Amino acid sequence: MPVPIRRLVVALTLCCALVAGATAYASGGNSAQGTVAVAAASPTASASPTASAERQRLAKTRFVANAGLAAGAVYQWIVKPWRAGKFEQGAKGRRLALVKAAAAGGFAYNRLKAAARNAQGDPALSRAVAPLTEGIEALRNLPSMLRRGDSTDSVVGAFDDIINQVKGAGRSAGAEVTNTVPSAGQLSGS
Repeated sequence: MPVPIRRLVVALTLCCALVAGATAYASGGNSAQGTVAVAAASPTASASPTASAERQRLAKTRFVANAGLAAGAVYQWIVKPWRAGKFEQGAKGRRLALVKAAAAGGFAYNRLKAAARNAQGDPALSRAVAPLTEGIEALRNLPSMLRRGDSTDSVVGAFDDIINQVKGAGRSAGAEVTNTVPSAGQLSGS
């Protein structure tokens, strides 16, 4: 019994020392932070020349990641079950397949919108993706149509067409998009 009390006292003392040290460090660092804030606010301070180049590079990478996730979700949970006949009236597991497809459709719409925003950071991608923004926006109501089971052939065709157009636009701008199947957590978190 005395051993756990000793350990508790040692742990409590150590924690107090760490908190006191962190507090002392933070209060001593405020003057340096104030100096940095004043320097950043001065008119001679300017953005680094690599900021736009880095943003463009990251824009292309983010575009590829978002478009790949959208393509993977559409293929895995919309196109593949449709080809297997899961959306047909009376098919076994139809309701679950339609719910998954609707979730994947919402996720794909979200990621395609993000990819279109990312494309704005790169001039070549921006020109290639600009004609597709209306098509991406047209996907907005399709997940609810999938959930209800309405005209699944045309809905699947619309998703597949837009994904292929986005992949083609990325390829023409030097950003090859490959299917990346999102996890169930990513799919439900959209």
